[in-house]
Amino acid sequence: MSNKLKTAEIYLEPSDNQRLNSLIGPFDENIKHIERRLGLEIAHRENHFRITGKHKNVNAGLDLLQSLYVETAPLKGIIKEIDPELIHLSIIEANCLEQDNSEFINDAYIKTRKGVIKPRNPNQNTYISNIINHDICFGIGPAGTGKTYLAVAAAVDALERQEIRRILLTRPAVEAGEKLGFLPGDLTQKIDPYLRPLYDALFEMLGFEKVERLIEKKVIEIAPLAYMRGRTLNDAFIILDESQNTTVEQMKMFLTRIGFNSQAVITGDITQVDLPRGARSGLRHAIEVLSEVDEISFNFFEAKDVVRHPVVGRIVMAYEAHDEVERKQALAKKEQYNLNKSRDKQND
Repeated sequence: MSNKLKTAEIYLEPSDNQRLNSLIGPFDENIKHIERRLGLEIAHRENHFRITGKHKNVNAGLDLLQSLYVETAPLKGIIKEIDPELIHLSIIEANCLEQDNSEFINDAYIKTRKGVIKPRNPNQNTYISNIINHDICFGIGPAGTGKTYLAVAAAVDALERQEIRRILLTRPAVEAGEKLGFLPGDLTQKIDPYLRPLYDALFEMLGFEKVERLIEKKVIEIAPLAYMRGRTLNDAFIILDESQNTTVEQMKMFLTRIGFNSQAVITGDITQVDLPRGARSGLRHAIEVLSEVDEISFNFFEAKDVVRHPVVGRIVMAYEAHDEVERKQALAKKEQYNLNKSRDKQND
């Protein structure tokens, strides 16, 4: 393979100083970020960019600059700001398109008033398609893969198109290191911190004031899972988050609440169960029991699907590798124990 560097030039059209400033970032921070991520040297003067690096990386850099400049196109007179998070997501999407082009057809999307939300990798594409086409959809995988965010986006989309009359967001109030009794306030105030990721996604898509109005009108309801018992939920989009912390009984109770013209998305990470020792996760049990039901889809995300800061994906993979080593060690110890026990019996 040749080690020769490639140099390429690109003119971003139409020339617009405001859009260029958004792309470049303050003190060229966005350009420096792209240089670090792709191993490139980028020089620019106004809308003329000169990129130097390895052949493959230069091509990726050209495509990335072009796509990011398109992102800055004014929407209702407002120019979108380019930040490191958007750059990171665009790089992930570009890598997927390059590596899995034959498989990854970006044909699923969610449209909200904020804009179109597109999948960043093949698993997200499949997940969005399954949410659209199934009454009940499971999203299972590590933190940062977009499970909850995309589910909330789909719920907002369905509400805005008046396909459903309300959104219901819930999660089990399982303690993760702190006791609820030690937290200040009444039950609602104790539960709110556990539901914060759901609030954050709603605020981002609808705005704080609109979310508050919809909550007051009961169009959006956010509640702990225990409040679902005895209810029948019609004309609703229901999201159960952190479902790995449900018991078998709670999961069955939740799934049987779903009424006519309703849709449910269940998200969770089976590697982060906070249930008491000996209690079986309702999510794990549901995977075993419901995997053959046609109307239900299961979507499994991996560490490579993480769309947060690049280090998050590496953290997840490091934990997975460590867990695999411990599993093998435990299996080896068990085999050695059985071997020793068998030898002792023979000696007797």
